[in-house]
Amino acid sequence: MNWLTNNWHTVLTLSGAHLVQSVLPVVLGLLISVPLARLAAGSRWLRPLLVTGSSLLYTIPSLTLFVVLPLLLGTRMTSVVNVIVALTLYVVAILVRSCVDAFESLDRDVLQAATALGYRPVRRFFGVELPLAVPVMVAGLRVATVSNISMVSVGAVIGIQSLGTLFTDGLRRSIVAEILVGIVATVLIAVVLDQLLRLLGQVLTRWQRPGTGAREAGGRRRRDTRGPGRTAGGARDATGALAAVESGGARA
Repeated sequence: MNWLTNNWHTVLTLSGAHLVQSVLPVVLGLLISVPLARLAAGSRWLRPLLVTGSSLLYTIPSLTLFVVLPLLLGTRMTSVVNVIVALTLYVVAILVRSCVDAFESLDRDVLQAATALGYRPVRRFFGVELPLAVPVMVAGLRVATVSNISMVSVGAVIGIQSLGTLFTDGLRRSIVAEILVGIVATVLIAVVLDQLLRLLGQVLTRWQRPGTGAREAGGRRRRDTRGPGRTAGGARDATGALAAVESGGARA
């Protein structure tokens, strides 16, 4: 406690640096992953290429990336850019597969209903496909964010300032309190960001609330085997789900 009292300003500064190095790659990775995943979900030959290729990125050790990237980017070894680029690659590795699963889970009846109602591809993507894919995407985003928060600390080994600096400095000087503060601060950031993403997911999926009629649009393809009325019933369900998504998006 005495160590924290005497060094709280340093802890806040390192926490801010840690937060930037964690969140920025998630934002960049999401912007890259969503269009790649949409392309993969709509193509049989692109899917294995993009999903497998992105997954292989995660097999590269983070410390190796931090050392190699300066040679490729022409940056200094201790530049924050190296961490941001490396962690963006890791986010893409996680989110491409997650986003592909999200797009492939969409109810085809809902998509066909949107097309029948006059939605062009771009409007259908932003107005129907993306909102319906949000629940699965947010789950992957939470995993990528928490993973990033832990990996940022590795950069401290080569001198990049973050909460990982408390680990390396604490070990070097044998100050247990410093190490514990670094651990607690890292966990707190991870918990707070994870809960913020959970709340964001709830806000973006208001159409999933009971009574909206959109639970049928959450990725299940309903099949009615009771006879000739099957197609009309499916169309009514799909149109109702589409209307719920539209009204939910308008309220949001």
